[in-house]
Amino acid sequence: MPQSPSTLPVSLDDDWSARRADARRNHEKIITAALEVFAERGLAATVPEVARRAGVGKATVYRSYATKADLIEAVAEYQLRWMEHRIAQALAESDAYPALSALLGDMAERLAGDRVLADVVPESSEELNSNIMTGIEALLVAAREQGGIGPDVTIEDFRVLFGGYTRQLVAMEIRDPAVWRRYSQLVLRAFST
Repeated sequence: MPQSPSTLPVSLDDDWSARRADARRNHEKIITAALEVFAERGLAATVPEVARRAGVGKATVYRSYATKADLIEAVAEYQLRWMEHRIAQALAESDAYPALSALLGDMAERLAGDRVLADVVPESSEELNSNIMTGIEALLVAAREQGGIGPDVTIEDFRVLFGGYTRQLVAMEIRDPAVWRRYSQLVLRAFST
């Protein structure tokens, strides 16, 4: 479940830092509410639902996000930034294989509970997606060099296996995080030496 506005783990857009404190608070409330509502209801959720959950009027939402698509894009970007942040944490670990295992499990669990992340993020910002793939590839290389995964494992292997089970579990409407974590570990076993 997304964190409360005061504890969002990833900073919001820099251009919001210069705005009035009340506008920043509203923005944080809107993003937090949107994370929750879209995670629960998927793209069928409405802006009025987000506004109600945030405790603001829908006009307040529309002042920041002219369309629902703009709001969805903001949520997807937040989720991508979470992934970048989580990958950076994994890369900072000295033992790459356990770091990769924990990362894949965390990503799977987040995907299990969040329809926007599973549905929209793959088509989001090419630059952010590229950063994510670069980070995962660096972790794969480190795990390979340390002997945790096979010498022939590539980022393409990751994309096919991780992306494949993700699409299937979404299509099957399976939301149990334990199931998603299980498949992430099966992928890791396929990579292991």
